[in-house]
Amino acid sequence: MGIYKERMSQSALVAEMRTVTDAEAQAVRSWLDSEGVTFNIGVDSKVDLLDSQVIDQCRMYIAALRIADDFGCDAIGIQYQQGLKDMTPASDLVEGLLNNPDRPPAYSRDGRVLYEGKALPHFNEVDECAGVDALITNRVWTYLGWDPSTTLHDVRWGEAYSWSPESEPEFLWLLQISGAAPASHFVGGYRGATSDRQPAMYFPLGGGSLKGVGRPGEIVWSRVFQEEGTLHVDIGLGSVVELPPEETERRWRQVTYEWPIVHARLRGMTRDSFMARHRANHLSIVYAPNAEDGRQALLLKAAVFNALGVKVHLCGVPAVS
Repeated sequence: MGIYKERMSQSALVAEMRTVTDAEAQAVRSWLDSEGVTFNIGVDSKVDLLDSQVIDQCRMYIAALRIADDFGCDAIGIQYQQGLKDMTPASDLVEGLLNNPDRPPAYSRDGRVLYEGKALPHFNEVDECAGVDALITNRVWTYLGWDPSTTLHDVRWGEAYSWSPESEPEFLWLLQISGAAPASHFVGGYRGATSDRQPAMYFPLGGGSLKGVGRPGEIVWSRVFQEEGTLHVDIGLGSVVELPPEETERRWRQVTYEWPIVHARLRGMTRDSFMARHRANHLSIVYAPNAEDGRQALLLKAAVFNALGVKVHLCGVPAVS
């Protein structure tokens, strides 16, 4: 595809974090506070989120942008597990900020604003296929003049839901990811976002998530995967729906409560037809202004992938010549 990969030691990120000053890190935290993010701070570092953990995450945010700028990166991934978990707080807050053009300003060592007014797509868990997806989405949505904020999610769970006693139950997927979800995908944006300490079993040094409820709207979903030495992409349409608060809470409590939650309808795909195509636990989403715009954007994104040599599979979408 012509995408060049630069692989670096995890220690490079730790070393760069050490060069970020307290004042620089605090400026990022202050920006988030001014935007209304709620940090659920406690006192026990083993189980609670501490201000010091958040400040270290702000250091990581600046350090990641500086390294990306050094190498001219268009997308990055931080391999937090398994090495960095014993060295730094979680990378997840960082990832969500990077995936949003509206984010705290960060400066280069010589005082330039890094990636000003732009997202730096971040693919959680160093899922390189999701990174390819995020890069193409960013290019296409930016070309269209739309918010290019995108993220991958785990396909965690699903269950039928009845909108009324008289209605037929509808199967809705529950999507979650520990990091990378941008606040622009949440109800209320940053003001609707909270940050909870990541589960201690996975994140011994703590650090906060970027947590919220997926806002209602039309989405294009996709996932890039490798099969028999060839890159493929499944791509389709869907929508994020709003459930009553008590139903959201019930579902949230059955998965990872510290992480953001999305209730998704995948158009033209039943539960079984989706699972029959299942090639990767990760699924990427991006919002479109409306259903028709989403369909046109899907076709444009599919055409770009096709031109780059990726085999395209339209899922639940009628083929178009």
